[in-house]
Amino acid sequence: MELPPPVQSLSVETISIAAPGRPQPIVQSIRFAMEAGQGVGIIGPSASGKSTLARGVVGVWPLLKGQVRLDGAALDQWSARARGKHIGYLPQDIELLDGTVAENISRFDGEADSTAIIAAATAANVHEMILRLPDGYQTRIGESGAALSTGQRQRVALARALYGDPFLVVLDEPNSDLDAEGEAALTAAIKGVRERGGVVLVIAHRPSAIAAVDLLAVMANGTMQAFGPKDEVLRKIGPQASPVARPSGLTVVPEAAEQGSAT
Repeated sequence: MELPPPVQSLSVETISIAAPGRPQPIVQSIRFAMEAGQGVGIIGPSASGKSTLARGVVGVWPLLKGQVRLDGAALDQWSARARGKHIGYLPQDIELLDGTVAENISRFDGEADSTAIIAAATAANVHEMILRLPDGYQTRIGESGAALSTGQRQRVALARALYGDPFLVVLDEPNSDLDAEGEAALTAAIKGVRERGGVVLVIAHRPSAIAAVDLLAVMANGTMQAFGPKDEVLRKIGPQASPVARPSGLTVVPEAAEQGSAT
């Protein structure tokens, strides 16, 4: 059965996640829910489990228990190809392939429509940058995108995550290599996903990454310490979290330690 495209909700139901081939969970008992048009920023110190959570939500890493559901259907109810159409993922370690810019944005879809490729680039505010490359969208970028700067690679990878207007978009530290122009483009892209009725998760180390979200989750030691409206959570965790995550970690006050639903 081919399920209809998700348009309503993301539900993360008490999931625990381990690295492939390892039984020991890295994150445990994570639960939250989002409705169409919402965005959540996920913050916390290094090694708190943020990237692992992202990999589990998109289905890259296996779940030891629990389910991730789109419109009530568990991810494994879609084939890998069908599921890929509904999920956009920008990993922390950007991996571009030897091919053209257009091929990388379209995920090497042999039937890709140039209109959809340009729409994704426009949504990521990278269209003009691509036009300035030697061969525009047909510029070959080399293995791992070697022909592009670090910031350009990150912005092309953002366009790839937005290709096809997926319902669920997960961005892991999407502004780590961006300048001020790139950060403004990222904020606009996150707003764009929300405005068209998608849901977006943003793993953040820099405050600018969560400018366009309405919800905030705090991770520590592999568990979710707080979840709720962004301003409310920031108020509860206190001024020590002003840089979104500090190497020394976040201190979460007891009132913020209750997990909840976005609805």
